[in-house]
Parts: sequence; C-alpha cells; structure tokens
Amino acid sequence: MGLAEKAIESFGRMGEVGSVPDAHAYNIILDIAFKKELFVLALAVYNLMLKSNCCPSERIYNMLIGGFCRSEDVNGALAMLHEMGQRDVEPSEMTYFAIVFGLCRARRVHEAHRTFNVMKERGYRLNSMSYCVLINEYCKMGRSDEAVSILQLLEKDGLPLDIKGYSHLIAGFFRERRYNEAHSWYGRMLKKGVVPDVVLYTVMIRGLSSEGRIGEAVKMFCEMTQQGLVPDAVCYNEVIKGFCDAGLLDRARSLQLQISEHEGFHNVCTHTILICDLCKRGMVDEAQEIFNRMEKSGCFPSLVTFNTLIYGLCKAGKLEEAHLMWYKMEMGRSPSLFFRLSRGSNQVLDRVSLRKKVEQMCETGQLLDAYKFLIQLADSGVMSDIVTYNVLLYGFCRASKLNGALKLFKDMQDKGPSPDSVTYGTLIDGLFRVGREEDALKMYEHMLKHGCQPSFEVYKALMTWLSRNKKVSQAISYYLSFLKNLRGREGDSINVLEGYFVRGEVEQAIRGLLELDFRFRDFNLAPYTILLIGFCQANQLDEALIIFSVLDKFNININPPSCVYLIEGLCRKGRLDDAVNIFLYALEKGFVMRSRICERLLKCLLCSPDKRGYAIDLVRWMESAGYHLNKFGWYKTQLVQSRTSNTIDFLRD
Repeated sequence: MGLAEKAIESFGRMGEVGSVPDAHAYNIILDIAFKKELFVLALAVYNLMLKSNCCPSERIYNMLIGGFCRSEDVNGALAMLHEMGQRDVEPSEMTYFAIVFGLCRARRVHEAHRTFNVMKERGYRLNSMSYCVLINEYCKMGRSDEAVSILQLLEKDGLPLDIKGYSHLIAGFFRERRYNEAHSWYGRMLKKGVVPDVVLYTVMIRGLSSEGRIGEAVKMFCEMTQQGLVPDAVCYNEVIKGFCDAGLLDRARSLQLQISEHEGFHNVCTHTILICDLCKRGMVDEAQEIFNRMEKSGCFPSLVTFNTLIYGLCKAGKLEEAHLMWYKMEMGRSPSLFFRLSRGSNQVLDRVSLRKKVEQMCETGQLLDAYKFLIQLADSGVMSDIVTYNVLLYGFCRASKLNGALKLFKDMQDKGPSPDSVTYGTLIDGLFRVGREEDALKMYEHMLKHGCQPSFEVYKALMTWLSRNKKVSQAISYYLSFLKNLRGREGDSINVLEGYFVRGEVEQAIRGLLELDFRFRDFNLAPYTILLIGFCQANQLDEALIIFSVLDKFNININPPSCVYLIEGLCRKGRLDDAVNIFLYALEKGFVMRSRICERLLKCLLCSPDKRGYAIDLVRWMESAGYHLNKFGWYKTQLVQSRTSNTIDFLRD
C-alpha cells in the first residue's frame, strides 16, 4: 500500500505484545530500507536479525553487498562475502558480480579481474555485462589496451560486444586522446550492424568537442535527431559544453534558452556548465545571475555548482562573497537539521558516527525514529564536502590571508571532512608564499603524522619553494622521498640515485631518474624543470647545464622558462657562448622569448668587445625566426655604430 512508516511502526510494536520477528518479518523491513536507499538502516536491521538468530538468505546478502559497494565500502562487501561462507550460504553469480562491480568502483581493478577469473573457474555463466564492467573500468583508468584484451576474451567466449561495451571503449580512447582509434572503433561498430543509441551519440559528441571539432559534433547531434532519437539532458549538456569550450558562449546560451522550454532537460548540470565557463572568463557577476535564477526556478544547486562559483569568486578577489556562499551551502535547505546534527553530544560528523547512531536507535527500539531521521537527512540539502573546503582554502591562500586559511583548516579537523592531500598542498604552498617556510614544513610533518599520503603536487610545491629559496639539495631529498613511496619502485635504485646526488654526480643521477621514469612509463617533466631552475637560482649553473644536456640527449624538449633562467644565469656569470647556445636552442624549438631576455642577451654581447659579432648573428637569427626587430631599435643602432660598413649594409637590408 506504500505505507512504509506504518509497516516499520508495526514491526517495532511486535515486542510489546510478546511476538518475536521471524526471518520473513525482517526481510520486509530490509526491503523497505533498500527500496528507500537507506543502507545504514538496512545494516542496523541486519545486525538485529543476527542477534535474533535469524539466518539471512542469499538474496539479503546480495542486497547488503550491493549496498556496501554503492556506499564505496568495498571492504565491508568483502567482509560480508566472507560471512556468507561462515554461515554456509552459497554465493551466486549475482553476488560475485556485485563484488566485481564494487572493486571496479573502488579502482581496485586487479582484484576485480581476479574475482572475475574465479567466477570463470567455478563455471558461472558470464554474460556481456560482466565483461563490460571490467572494460569500462580499464577505460576509465586510461588503460584502453587492457580493455581491448578483455574484449578479445569476450569474443573468444562467443559473446558479442553490445552497445554499452562499444560506448565504454570509444569513450576510453577519446579520454586518452587516441582520436583515430576512437573513430576506428565507431566505424567497426557500424559495420557490425550495431545501431548507436543516445548514450553512444553523446560519447561521440563529447569526443568530437574535445578534439575541437564542434561543427562535426553538432552535425552528429542533428543526425541523432533525424534517426528519431530524443536527446536527453546529458546530450544537450555536452553540446552546450562544446560550444563553451570553443568560445561560442552566445550559441551555448541560446541552446540553453531553447531547451529550457522542455521539462527535465534544463537541469542543474546545464546551469553549472554555463557558470563554470563564465567564471573561467572572469564574468563572475553574470555567473551569479544564472545562479540566482536557478534558485528562483526551483533548481537547487549541486556541490559542483557551489564549488565552481566559490572558486570563481575567490579568483576574482571577492573572498567575502565566496565565504558567504560557503555558509549558504553549509546551511543547505534545512538549517535546523544542520545545527541539530553539528551541535551537542549527538554529533554526526562522518559515515562511521552516522552508522553508530542509527544502530543505537534500532537496538533501543527506535526503528521508526531511525527511519525518519535518515529520510530527513537525505532531504536536508547540500552539505559542503572536502572539495568545497579546498576551494575556500585556495581563496584564502591566494589572498595571502593565511590566518583565515588556518582557522578554516582547524574547523575542518573539528567538524568538517578529513583534510586530504589537496588541502595540505594548498596550505603548504600558501605558507611558503608568505615566507613562512618553517610552518610549511611543519604542515608537511602534520600531514604524515595524520596518515595522509602526500601527492606529487605536495612534493612539487615543496621542491619549487625550496629551490626558489636556494635549498636545492633539500628539494632533491623530498623528491626522492616521493619516489620511494611510489608502488613498485625499487628502494635500492632510489638509494643509488641519492648517492649520486650526494657525491655531486648530477649527470648519473639525472640519467638514472629518467631511465626509472621510462621503465615505469611515468615520465613527468616538472621535477626536472624545478631542479634545473633551482640550480640556476642557486648559481649552480654547471649542474643546471648538465640537466639541460641530459634531457636534450633523451630527446626531451626543455620548456621556455628553463631556457630563460639559464640565459639569465649565464649572462650574469659572463658565460655568453653558453647563453647564445641556449637562445639558439629556443629559436630552433620555436619558442618566442620575451623582449626582456632578448635585450639582456644583446646588451651583454654588445658590452663584450669580442662577442659583438654574436650580436649581429643573433639579430639575423631572430629576424628569420619571425621576431619584430623594431622592438630592439636601440640595439640595432649600437650595432651599426660598432661594426664595419658591411654590417651597416646588412642592418639596412
């Protein structure tokens, strides 16, 4: 009859009349909890069921495992699978499929693949969906080649790849920017007679837009409608995003107005895409107008919407408005509920405390209260997450208001989400930026102490600022610490490289680092650039030139900032031959150097009597590379005055 509350109330009163619930009664309540997606309540009822010596069925275990997986608690799902074995409940293919799905969702694809193999070994009948889950996850992780190997297994087992499988695979290739392969698979699919659906058309539109081929994306959109397919909100949003990315904001807004007449199409994501694009362009006032219209039309902003606008306000220097927006989001649509949950002894700060609170309510017979509590919590609106806190921290740090940032950090520890690597990285960078190096290093130690694994971005911030402060050896030490923590890297190899650096054998050390990067297919130019620039800033130009030389020998393009720092340092030391060589490298690679560095080099060459000939050649090379030499008129005049008539003729030409 749809009277879930009455059913739960009746269940709660069974004890009052001396009636003990049996497995069937528990299953009814569990069904309600699962249908309403109140997994925490379902788990509490399951625990009551065990205490009543009622054995759950395989169906109940499957629903619980599915609930754990949807809650991103795959360890809980695995524990439940283990418990099934202890209670002699035989897992079905549905059970294992839920585990595979949960492991994939947790990005534990190797374990998912092993579970998939267990299913095959035990003779479970696998359908295309089982394969597609793995294909999808490998594609999401940027490992499309492994996805293709799963596809080969699928074909070997005589199963066809369905439209979902093709969608995952094509989306994966687009995600890796392997556009030719994505289009090739789309063509292969059409040849096999598989007809695209709205989802696949959306994947193609997204992929074409990411290539900058918005015209072809719009043509595909028209083709889809001509086929009689009705675009959904996601499809419309991809076209709008494509217009925004191509700088066609007017066309994006025009399409937004067009689809606003269709119920269900004009959703929160549509508004968020436009708000994001406006914030990128610095049009924060216009973004706020769209945000205000959203609320008036009853379209409640999501966390992404709030985060985007808060970031835009921070970037525009409107920190006070960003803070007010954060408070507005914190309150959500139910301020009384927010304050009730965040005050007093019954605080609900995280998933664990929420589960504990609901279990206590169920054990004391307050099952209906627990149900109402969770329903109210689900309807309470948007509460800020770690992304929001990080955006606001970025705003404080960017405005050099570190006391405000540190206060917000303390609030996070007291009542907000646990700080993550981005949180610490933002604070470390902010503290360095205002000259508080000691506090920045203490923040790094605090991060390690609280079990938060630093990301590369954290180490990048440490390396950049320490190098800038002429502490290159310390920067190297932090980078090697990062490498030691990477999975699969041999500690002994890193120790050998560390020895090279300690002994000043920079060439062997850099070669070793590059070989390690290429072996693990994990090359990143950033740390080499930071070290090269750091050596320049510390006036250790020989070491900087060694890094430049080794990178060049490995056919790795050195970026313009590295060339600028090298030229400036070499000019400062009077090593003009080396400076000219670096400048020629930049010209050869097509880098356009700013006037300041060109003037610096020309001036040094002119001031050195035996290098003035280089200046003439340099002007010729700059001219052939497309430089506007009228910017360097004074230097041309000096060259005219200091050289022979041949030189004067050259410059007049």
